[in-house]
Amino acid sequence: MEVILNVDTTTENQIAEWMINEIKFRGMLRQEEAIEHVKQHFGEQYVFVNDKGNVSLEKEVKKAFRKQHGGRIAWDRDGFFWAWT
Repeated sequence: MEVILNVDTTTENQIAEWMINEIKFRGMLRQEEAIEHVKQHFGEQYVFVNDKGNVSLEKEVKKAFRKQHGGRIAWDRDGFFWAWT
């Protein structure tokens, strides 16, 4: 009998899960900390420099993150961090 798990194990989803767990545990996650962790543990291909010159997470990572948190986490544009809402 074949067992099918409904688990998405893409790297983007693993990064999103790590981010959510950090925010659950600490209450917030600074962008610079997330960028550094992602580069060290997942690879530089998951970050880029945007048109404003800021380092950012790759689009598919942010998409997976939004999908997983379902609106329970907000981005603070002035402070460059995510936090529980």
